[in-house]
Amino acid sequence: MIEKPVSTSAHAQFMDVTPLVAEAVAELGLREGAVLVFNPHTTAGVTINEGADPDVVSDLLRALERLVPWQAGYRHAEGNAAAHMKASLMGTSVQVIVAGGRLQLGTWQKIWFCEFDGPRQRRLWISALSHG
Repeated sequence: MIEKPVSTSAHAQFMDVTPLVAEAVAELGLREGAVLVFNPHTTAGVTINEGADPDVVSDLLRALERLVPWQAGYRHAEGNAAAHMKASLMGTSVQVIVAGGRLQLGTWQKIWFCEFDGPRQRRLWISALSHG
């Protein structure tokens, strides 16, 4: 397993971590199999979605804010209940096939770290899931 730091700079943002994951695949020496990208934080998520048009992730952030507004009378004492809910909606991990040492993502796909309670110093855990 490799741990990679992720520094977020906004309260809510999507960061393209595809190059970070590709770097980890090389460091792991993974040629064939899959890679697991796990986010060990309860107020952030990870997902795969379009990376060609920046409006896609902007729209996702706006939609999540409409679904789960920051202030809505939540009972969680820390005041970041919305971040926990958004993280659960996005999920904690993704898996990507690796062939020939390269991530097998669709033409427009990127791996996104989803910050919902930043800015913060975060990390991703990346592990090889090889088949032999």
